[in-house]
Order: sequence, then structure tokens, then C-alpha cells
Amino acid sequence: MEMIEKNETWELVDRPSDKPVIGVKWEYKTKLNLDGSIQKHKARLVVKGYAQQPGIDFNETFAPVARLDTIRTLIALAAQKGWKLYQLDVKSAFLNGVLKEEVYVDQPDGFMTTNYEDKVYKLKKALYGLKQAPRA
Repeated sequence: MEMIEKNETWELVDRPSDKPVIGVKWEYKTKLNLDGSIQKHKARLVVKGYAQQPGIDFNETFAPVARLDTIRTLIALAAQKGWKLYQLDVKSAFLNGVLKEEVYVDQPDGFMTTNYEDKVYKLKKALYGLKQAPRA
């Protein structure tokens, strides 16, 4: 929730009468060390994307992905030329994708805003589970 708030992923608005509101749920995962002991417990808020309707909640879902052959070729070329390669992992990458569509989601369980229980969140950026999240 801290990352969602920090990235300004959504804003609290009145429930729209002309747009559907999609539910959200919590997914929990236990990360283990190599020896099988618990490293940490993780929670992720995801949108129930299966409830989205094409043309209403999303238009395109395509996300460009590099072919493995292309990646291997680039690595081989870098090795041949003596280039440095850098790899990175963007934590909460989906939470940084800006949405073009108007998408509304319910307030998550356990995090209802006091005195605003009837309001919903309008997404500015993507959340996990949205059909258009990989593209964004």
C-alpha cells in the first residue's frame, strides 16, 4: 500500500454511474531461503481482471517482448566487442505504467477510508491483474 500511495497510482472519487467498478483482492506469498526457511511474507493487491470488458475497461493488451534469440545475439555481440552489460529489476514495475482508459476499482479490504466507504478508486496507473497492465 505504501508503494501504491507513493506512486500516486489512484485517487479516491465518487462511484461512477456509467462505468463498471472492478473488484480487488489480496494475494499472499511466502518467500523461502535456499534452506527452506522463511525469508519474508509478501502481499500484493491485484485487480480482478477477469471482470474487465473489452472496449469498456481496456482496448489493447499486447505487450512487446524480446525474443530469446535476439537477447542471445546481443549478449554474444557484447562479449565479442567487450561491451559492459547491465541488468536491472524494477520493483513494482506494473505500478509505474500510466493508464489511458478510465478504470475504477473498489477500496481494498482492510484499507477502507473512514467516512468514505461509498467511494471508489480511479486508477491513474496500472495494478497487477489488469488486462492492459503489461502494455502500460
